[in-house]
Amino acid sequence: MADAQTTEIMQGILASHRDLEGPLLPILHAVQAEFGFIPNDVVQIIADDQNITRAEVHGVITFYHDFRDAPAGKHVVKICRAEACQAVGGTALSDRAFEKLGVGWHGTTANGNVTLEPVYCLGLCACGPAAMVDGKVVGRVDAEKLDKLLAEAGA
Repeated sequence: MADAQTTEIMQGILASHRDLEGPLLPILHAVQAEFGFIPNDVVQIIADDQNITRAEVHGVITFYHDFRDAPAGKHVVKICRAEACQAVGGTALSDRAFEKLGVGWHGTTANGNVTLEPVYCLGLCACGPAAMVDGKVVGRVDAEKLDKLLAEAGA
């Protein structure tokens, strides 16, 4: 059950999307922009407003990889999982990140500094493997470059 402040924020978000056709995705983006993730206690509020089931809202949240159900770390590291990057060492890079951070995909380090996420193509296919750190794309990432990126992120 959402507290009064969350409910008030949600009423504003929902009202601002009332005139849109098919507003679920814009609503979810607005919620994540406001809270940094989509809190579980707002899913029913959204479902009731849109006259859909909680399961339908949950299905959309879990289908799109950019939606979070928990706060992200201070830094978000995304590693490309597309075939072009995998062909030039992307899988080994992912394995190294798992080992260094002690988390898997969508995990956040214990200190809350880094969240690790997969992404399917950053548009740097000729410069793979590619990664993105806090929205900045980095190409030709090898083990040494990954270690440096993770250290800069506080891992």
